[in-house]
Amino acid sequence: MKSAVETLSPTRAKLTVEVPFEELEPSLDKAYKQIAQQINIPGFRRGKVPPMVIDRQVGRGAVLDQAINDVVPAKYMEALEANELTPLAQPEIEVTKFEDNETLEFTAEVDIRPEITIPEYEGIEATVDDVEVSDADVDEQLQAMRERFGTLADVERAAADGDFVVIDLKATRDGEVVDGAEVSGMSYRVGRGGMIDGLDEALVGLAPGEEKVFESELVGGDLVGEKVEVAVKVTQVQEQELPDLDDEFAQTASEFDTLAELSDDVRERLSRGKRLEQAAEARDAVLEVLLEKVEIPLPESLVADELNARRQNVEQQMMYAGMTMEKYLEEEGQTVEEFEADLDRRVRDAVAAQFLLDEIAKKEEFGIDQAELSQHLVRRAQQSGQDPQEFANHMFEHNHIPDLVQEILRGKALAQIVESAVVKDASGNVVELKNLRPDGTIGKAEAEADAESGPAEENSEA
Repeated sequence: MKSAVETLSPTRAKLTVEVPFEELEPSLDKAYKQIAQQINIPGFRRGKVPPMVIDRQVGRGAVLDQAINDVVPAKYMEALEANELTPLAQPEIEVTKFEDNETLEFTAEVDIRPEITIPEYEGIEATVDDVEVSDADVDEQLQAMRERFGTLADVERAAADGDFVVIDLKATRDGEVVDGAEVSGMSYRVGRGGMIDGLDEALVGLAPGEEKVFESELVGGDLVGEKVEVAVKVTQVQEQELPDLDDEFAQTASEFDTLAELSDDVRERLSRGKRLEQAAEARDAVLEVLLEKVEIPLPESLVADELNARRQNVEQQMMYAGMTMEKYLEEEGQTVEEFEADLDRRVRDAVAAQFLLDEIAKKEEFGIDQAELSQHLVRRAQQSGQDPQEFANHMFEHNHIPDLVQEILRGKALAQIVESAVVKDASGNVVELKNLRPDGTIGKAEAEADAESGPAEENSEA
């Protein structure tokens, strides 16, 4: 077999492959045997029909076509390997020349992984926001804790913002009750939002037994976006009574004896969360700086597929949240054009980052073991809300394990880049990333830990 490659673009190649007829003969023999099993010819047992009889009864052309369909995929893979090309999609294959007992020639156009010159990635400098926990942040958390320990008491007055109400709700369109839009005895907190536009405004000022009708738009179902009339009746109004924020509350709500100790613990937990957020920001910032150092050509077909997948994911999330695209864009303060431009930019950055991290992982010769793969499978299953064993079975059955392996390798490459980077916060302080633990605390450096454990180990040996 001979093959030649023509570079159509940095991300697309055209292979021309020539296969001598003698290399086609094993596939011809295979085709004759398969056809012999499929036809009934008087005087011959199934599977024992001679090739010359098959040629006469079925036609030599049908046998040749079956042989070509068998040999072309294998020769295509050989040509990829011989020319050191990594395909990114299914090829467009065309048989350009073939005659019986002559050389087979075909071409294959395919998107390929671009060649990348890896930039220097040791010591990248990046800046992130400061970790700041304000008194207001602490107060908000303490207020949430008070609400968890709060009690509800019936009140004989009109509902106000923040009250809990029990309501009956019914949406109608053209006088007909909308399917699935009628509930009774539902508990709802006034001002919570996220249910039906206009509901909170309608509830404020309604006393038990009073009803109000208002107009709104459905945000889910077959009639999404349609105008409906909503009738809401309040049957009960409850006011939340919160415990005093004092030492007694601290002892009830936590293991601490004083409110000051509880407040300090809340502040520390918030700081840990902020550190993790800062670390995620650092990863993004370092990767952004690295991507600015290199030009990575992207296959447009791959970008288009990823754009479509991202759009479908956004639409699915909005459907689950009962929100229309118009409402989402309004809340985000974006036009459709701005949304599409932002989505395109993020997809291109993500695809470019994958290519670059793959090359760095290959350069560093990273590997993974079974434990790492198992941990990654469990983590991915948890993120998608699936049973880990069922998720793993699905991944194996649909041959997605290579994709998961690549995800792990990219994570290792990015971790090494970030750990070697110099990241500072807005105040100029160096951000500790290498020893940051998953819970947001800062661990000790290896050298420091070794120094502390050294004498103890020596004493135990003595």
